[in-house]
Amino acid sequence: MKNRSNYITFDGEQRLRNELRFLWKDERVEVTKRVSAAAKEGDRSENAEYIYSKKRLREIDRRIRYLTKRLESIEVIRKLPSNQEKVFFGAWVTIENDQGQQHRYRIVGTDEFDRETHFISIDSPMSRSMIGKKVNDCFELSLPSGKQNWRIVKIDYIETTNEV
Repeated sequence: MKNRSNYITFDGEQRLRNELRFLWKDERVEVTKRVSAAAKEGDRSENAEYIYSKKRLREIDRRIRYLTKRLESIEVIRKLPSNQEKVFFGAWVTIENDQGQQHRYRIVGTDEFDRETHFISIDSPMSRSMIGKKVNDCFELSLPSGKQNWRIVKIDYIETTNEV
């Protein structure tokens, strides 16, 4: 992906490391045992458990390679910005549209994007439109449904407990 940032929060990095550890030490070990057991049952070409387990093992190995490379290239942002009156990486931003509807998002790394928790990627059009703005600044966002105008209502930063 072009122009993908390498920023990540400390919590995001920990989630990636935990996933890598789980895949390597738990899931891969279990699937390898299933492959071995299924291989002992004879004809592998018609052995569904063997075929499925081999496929799952390839998926796990692919994800392990991705996580290993990604963890080598990310930059963990542990410090809050000196100017917390503007929107930067890690900010919780409350915005309001022309109809008065408010939404709250946190700007995080691309690996942390999650609609459920309202985490948006720093590389998203919305984040790029908000970076550097202050409370009461407005920005326009082009959506498939048309252009929308938004105003920044509130900016919060969460103190991290982890020092460099």
